[in-house]
Amino acid sequence: TETQHTDPDYSAAYVVIETDAEDALKGYGLTFTLGKGTEIVVCAVKALSHLVVGRNLEDIVTNFRDFYRQLTSDGQLRWIGPEKGVVQLATSAVLNAVWDLWAKQEGKPLWKLLVDMTPEQLVCCIDFRYITDALTEAQALEILRNGKQRQETREEHMLKNGYPAYTTSCAWLGYSDKQLQKLCAEALKEGWTRFKVKVGADLQDDIRRCKLIRDMIGPDNKLMLDANQRWDVNEAISWVKELALFKPLWIEEPTSPDDILGHGTISKALAPLGIGVATGEQCHNRVMFKQFLQAHALQYLQIDSCRLGSVNENLSVLLMARKFNIPVCPHAGGVGLCELVQHLIIFDYISVSGSLENRMCEYVDHLHEHFKHPVTIRNAAYMPPTDPGYSTEMKEESVLLYQFPSGAIWQQLIHEKKAEI
Repeated sequence: TETQHTDPDYSAAYVVIETDAEDALKGYGLTFTLGKGTEIVVCAVKALSHLVVGRNLEDIVTNFRDFYRQLTSDGQLRWIGPEKGVVQLATSAVLNAVWDLWAKQEGKPLWKLLVDMTPEQLVCCIDFRYITDALTEAQALEILRNGKQRQETREEHMLKNGYPAYTTSCAWLGYSDKQLQKLCAEALKEGWTRFKVKVGADLQDDIRRCKLIRDMIGPDNKLMLDANQRWDVNEAISWVKELALFKPLWIEEPTSPDDILGHGTISKALAPLGIGVATGEQCHNRVMFKQFLQAHALQYLQIDSCRLGSVNENLSVLLMARKFNIPVCPHAGGVGLCELVQHLIIFDYISVSGSLENRMCEYVDHLHEHFKHPVTIRNAAYMPPTDPGYSTEMKEESVLLYQFPSGAIWQQLIHEKKAEI
């Protein structure tokens, strides 16, 4: 478990876009939640639906920036945002479904759709409003045009080797020492070299657990810490200094995810110890990421495929990170987050950053069995998906089994059907 989210009921708001086209393709989108409140996100999705129903897909994707702005700037709905909270989660779910549908129509996995797009096409998907003091459209075009150089070589590297991942599965709070050791030994045997430890509940317990993990993984493998917003600023600094002897690469979400200046203070205090600050999984939008970057308040930027406004807004953040030379290390786990964000970070390497230095994508080994095209991990790396789409489509049986509020009814029906068979 985590220090803040102690009783999660992993859930998702799931969107399906159907069309009247002869190909009968459907677009699937989702946003991750922790249980209570999912129904509120669903209400927000329904409130946005009038902006989507009846639209032509080609019209949307040829002028994607305008469509994005229509969703995020509805004159009434933006009052409960703008571009943050429930309404932005709903926007993400809807847009994720649109991108899935577009990639399927093109017959490509989403990462490949993005890689094959021209810089001009990509820029037309991005809303630059409020970020031009950090990244202009002209600067974005320059980055993307430069990213086309040796792009084929990097794509071949991804197809052969995959994108490096780190594991969060070994060191959740509440695990016994025996379980920690067992999971860590198994991960090392499978080739994992990057490990994240949850911290923040009890300092002495953190010291003991970090020592245990560091002793097991050795001095050369990477260790990261994650406090899940547990501390005030000064407490974060003093606490992490006590853990500095275990040589963590970063401390993740040390304080409130909204406290940009607080993150900056923590970053400055920990820099002499060689410890960076990582955050972003609960960063509302591109404007906040802009400020984090301008304030030098993070050293590792963690995008989330379902928190920001889908691929469109994530593109702007990837480009800002490239301009500020900050590595992107995506947040994943949850329901479908690994499946989605792998596409974004593979695209980032091939077409934007061109670098794997100090870069890795989170991996949590759960709930993948519910997806039609689950992630493939090989040698502790994400292998690029090959199926068309955004990897968002869930298995029909899983949807029926767990959908709210009638999931229990379907569980009984499926059980009876299997009994008949």
